[in-house]
Amino acid sequence: MILTTFLVALLGAMAIGIPIAFALLISGAALMWQLDMFDSQILAQNLINGANSFPLLAVPFFMLAGEIMNVGGLSRRIVDFAMALVGHVKGGLGYVTIITAVLMAALSGSAVADAAAMTALLLPMMTAAGHNRARSAGLIASAGIIAPIIPPSIGFIIFGVAANVSISKLFMAGIFPGVMLGAALWLTWRYLVRRETLTEPPPRKSRAEIMKSAREAAWAIGMPVIIIVGLRFGVFTPTEAAVVAAVYALFVSFVIYREMTLRQLYRAFVTSAKVTAVIMLLVAAAMVSAWLITVAGLPDQIVGLLEPFLDQPKLLIVICMVLIILVGTSMDMTPTILILTPVLMPAIKAAGIDPVYFGVLFMINTAIGLITPPVGTVLNTVAGVGRVSMDEVVKGVWPFMLAQITVLALLVLFPDLVLVPASWFY
Repeated sequence: MILTTFLVALLGAMAIGIPIAFALLISGAALMWQLDMFDSQILAQNLINGANSFPLLAVPFFMLAGEIMNVGGLSRRIVDFAMALVGHVKGGLGYVTIITAVLMAALSGSAVADAAAMTALLLPMMTAAGHNRARSAGLIASAGIIAPIIPPSIGFIIFGVAANVSISKLFMAGIFPGVMLGAALWLTWRYLVRRETLTEPPPRKSRAEIMKSAREAAWAIGMPVIIIVGLRFGVFTPTEAAVVAAVYALFVSFVIYREMTLRQLYRAFVTSAKVTAVIMLLVAAAMVSAWLITVAGLPDQIVGLLEPFLDQPKLLIVICMVLIILVGTSMDMTPTILILTPVLMPAIKAAGIDPVYFGVLFMINTAIGLITPPVGTVLNTVAGVGRVSMDEVVKGVWPFMLAQITVLALLVLFPDLVLVPASWFY
């Protein structure tokens, strides 16, 4: 009855168009009413406590770092460096997109921000070179979702807080799977581009030109190196790493590249503040529901339902992955994490599955949800920024999405693909 009350209140509120954050509050209030413990003060207190978390301070700073990166010249220099490396081969702009996505993922941690920047920079170039517009938009969208996997990842921060799992370990465990997603896109693009008739690619860059591009991009590429090394050796926490990233991006944009103006800085602050406000309200509202779910004993009921699968960890993970991907088709990443994490984690721990390993699978799954219709936040971003119809983007993204689902399946079947590389970075 408790589960029914929660789902009816949540889905019913969403069905009539209430924003997800307020739908979560309504479902929390419905649970309190069902448990005969309704108290507005308890509701307000849990709402405040949900956002009052030191690790969540990383969210605004990483968002700010990503905004500064996009307007301060860091993104453009990464694209120029990738162009110097592979721009001369057939379909080189597609490879440039993938390299750029992996490098930018290590700068911002936001799929939407990375997809918007790459669409503005690369989609016109790919179209002018003769690439299929829908396929190019699909590649950019699927490359953008690497951002939540490679550190610094805003999604991992939220999952770590919701699941009480080390954010530093999640960051380190996401590096190799993120690279695998990039490799899957590389192979898929290589297969598809053979059939396209393209304009003559630019000539191969000389070694001197490549070195010049590398020197110009070195300051941009240096940021993820500083973050990963600092986390690996315990120099700073993920929250402190977010501050370092924001200050570093600000220093490079103003002092080194000198491309950012005070007006652009103001807009970056405003944009990151708006996005952060949305995320923090979602987190705070979800924590109210999470607390009530725990009080109501719902996780124990879920563990009871999944008890037949607890001695078959792989089958349990498959069931969880199917559930997550179904929810992800109709819900954005943040609410998916906040709603499903407190429900599924007790069963995962009871089955003896490594929470960090499950966190990586969870994040890849929810990232794929960003490019699945009908919601598909990244699809909408690429369609809006690139002025491409949603139908075209959906058509172009399918082969790349299937490649990334294949990577997810491999990680489910072979956990060492996550755990062994992660142990190198711990």
